Amino acid sequence: MGKQYDDDEVEIDLRAIFLELKKKLWMILAAVVAGGCIGGLYSAVVLTPTYTSTSMMYVLSKETTLTSLADLQMGSQLTLDYTVLVTSRPVVETVIDELGLNVTYEALCNHIAIENPSDTRILKISVENEDPVMAKTIVDEITDTASAYIGTLMEMVPPKIVEYGQVPVHSNGPSVKRNAVLGGAAGAVLVCAVVAVLVVMNDTIQTEEDVERYLGLSTLAVVPENGEGRKNGSRKKKRKGDRSRE
Repeated sequence: MGKQYDDDEVEIDLRAIFLELKKKLWMILAAVVAGGCIGGLYSAVVLTPTYTSTSMMYVLSKETTLTSLADLQMGSQLTLDYTVLVTSRPVVETVIDELGLNVTYEALCNHIAIENPSDTRILKISVENEDPVMAKTIVDEITDTASAYIGTLMEMVPPKIVEYGQVPVHSNGPSVKRNAVLGGAAGAVLVCAVVAVLVVMNDTIQTEEDVERYLGLSTLAVVPENGEGRKNGSRKKKRKGDRSRE
């Protein structure tokens, strides 16, 4: 008796998928090139480059010394407090009003980054903007406003500004090369996925192994296609005609 297979069961033949991918290698390479070109052109033409300007602020004030462990701990705590206060609503909204920016508080905060380098009492304030000059203008205004606001709120000497931002020369994104690589990889994955799905969903019998696997029958002989038989027959006749002429 033949083997019975559930119609809903789908067997995945990794070897068949690999062989089909090998046959479609040209298509995969074409997808890589096409995806890379699309990703690179999209980054270069559609996406707008952004620039980042960074200023630095010193956390400890004249009232704080570094002569005891308590002073060091207080410096660490002040660093955390300053990180929150720099992007507080009073500081950011004052910057928006002073510069006449047409953005909301939340939108501007999304372009502000605060970093505290390890083992330091320095705060680095970075602002990202599509205009390099505006990036410097905003970060400088945030630095001045935050320093004055922190001094008033904590009733202490305002934290010192180490340096203001510089007008960035090079953009920090988008990366045309990276997006081109991602586009090429996405194209290759898409083509491979489509080929794999087509192989898995193809339930036709194509080889002797498929006959034994799905029907449970042994293959006794292989009959060539009519086209192939006629083609071979015409070749034989042609060869006999050539010999008779000789």
